[in-house]
Amino acid sequence: MTGAAATGATTGWAARGHAERYRDRVFAERTRLTAALGDMRRRQHEVLTDLLDFNSGTEFGKRHDFGWIRDVDDYRTAVPVQDYAAHAPLIERMAAGEPNLLSADQPVVYFTSSGSTGAHKKIPVTPRFMRTTFFPFYYAAWAPLIENYADVMRRPDAVLNLKHDPLAAPPTTSGGRPHVGASQVDFGTKFGEPLSAELGTAAPWATLPVDIAPDDHLEKMYLRLRLAVQSDVRCLIGINPAMIAAVPYQLNLWWERIVKEVRDGTLGGVPYGSPDPARAAELARLADYFGIVSPAQVWPRVRALFGWTTGVASLYLPSLRDRFGAGVAALPAPVVASEGPVGVPLDRHGSAGSLVVTASVYEFVDADADLTPDVETLLPHELEAGREYHVIFSHVGGLYRYAVGDIVRVVDMLGGVPRVAYAGRANRSDAAGERLRESQVVRALRTALDATGLDLVNVACRTEHTSGASAPHYVFAVAPDSPWQAAEAGRFTTLLDEALTRESADYARARTGRHLAAPALRLLDRDAFQRDWHAAVATGIRPTQVKDRLFRQDPALWHRLTGTA
Repeated sequence: MTGAAATGATTGWAARGHAERYRDRVFAERTRLTAALGDMRRRQHEVLTDLLDFNSGTEFGKRHDFGWIRDVDDYRTAVPVQDYAAHAPLIERMAAGEPNLLSADQPVVYFTSSGSTGAHKKIPVTPRFMRTTFFPFYYAAWAPLIENYADVMRRPDAVLNLKHDPLAAPPTTSGGRPHVGASQVDFGTKFGEPLSAELGTAAPWATLPVDIAPDDHLEKMYLRLRLAVQSDVRCLIGINPAMIAAVPYQLNLWWERIVKEVRDGTLGGVPYGSPDPARAAELARLADYFGIVSPAQVWPRVRALFGWTTGVASLYLPSLRDRFGAGVAALPAPVVASEGPVGVPLDRHGSAGSLVVTASVYEFVDADADLTPDVETLLPHELEAGREYHVIFSHVGGLYRYAVGDIVRVVDMLGGVPRVAYAGRANRSDAAGERLRESQVVRALRTALDATGLDLVNVACRTEHTSGASAPHYVFAVAPDSPWQAAEAGRFTTLLDEALTRESADYARARTGRHLAAPALRLLDRDAFQRDWHAAVATGIRPTQVKDRLFRQDPALWHRLTGTA
């Protein structure tokens, strides 16, 4: 889910009637998207016709004869399936200022996104894309939250928006356009959308009142928590669930400093506001009584967490929710990449969202297949519930048959329209022909956890080939939520191996053929993943981009996590 870095957000949310206008816009966009689902094929054809007509005069449009394309079959014949690397030469020319290459619209900003290689992409963002593709799903995504938890809108400081990170002087492309994360863009100024400032972007901590280096992300997170402990927070927005998972750890890591600054009336050592010895004493008593401070004690009225609920997060969200309070809901953020949306939850389903049929032309490829330029694709109405697929989309912003690198699972077909959940990245782990996808490993882990009654804080894995061993094996690094007994750990590992065998025929063949040995378990301490997450953020990576990574083959990163050579 993307967001608005709100210059002027405070005045926007404080303006008379703003909350009501915002609510009306959110519900209106949901109503329009819901209506569009009733005629999915026609709406998909309209999206295709619009992007072809609008961009037919571009270099890409001329190269692929957009003017002669009449339907999706023509389109699939004319344009190959492509990834970012295939689009990159034209994108780089656009970023240097050359017009009319991928889109007839000139990009206003470029979203940055870390690809699987770690390289920073430049995603062109045009006014037409924002109007037709982005804003409808973006507003509608908040409907389940504000419909069912209306108190999150009653005060500007009721929501702790962890991803909101405005920049006064953003980096730019060679053509002078901002090149930033989506959560750092002021959509009101850039795209004329005064209602676009998200919940929580008018809180006292949204725009920090003290000087801080733009890349000192840990200090910015500290400062926001320091301010938030003096507010009655009702909801946390993280989108990237690793950011929400970090909050309990951060409260305890910085607790003494937070309490002292509340007592003294300082922020980052600088005088700020009035000393609050009463709140400081209340906070100090929490640590004295409970030993470990939890968000539920600091903010006892938290009702909802908003972020991705699938993938690795699905394994730790149950225990994480408990740390924010009994009955706290985890509402799923949209299935979306920086390049564009795929699905948006229109109700309180715990993981899935309806395909955004007005946003892009969608195609899919079975998740077990390899993507090639001429791979055969399926259209939305051809999908099957319970199956997993590569996502390919095309939209008016200038991405054509774009393989985004994500796998989605079709949860069901609601009225003939797929509801999809993010299942993981498309990359595979393949040391001995096992070709394991993230989603297969996550399901196997879930099976083993359920069968043993165990909980975890997080998990990662890699393949290792021990000296003298005949075959490599998987090592699973697990941080338990509470200590695991040796017998429990052994049974978990056996069940995990059995579940992987059922999930993947390739894994089963590798194990049967002794090309792959039995997996091993490495138990870490409870805070290992949080320390690792902080270490990554400390290198200057924006917290929104430090995501859960199940497959961790890089030796240096594995050593940082596990503390092993």
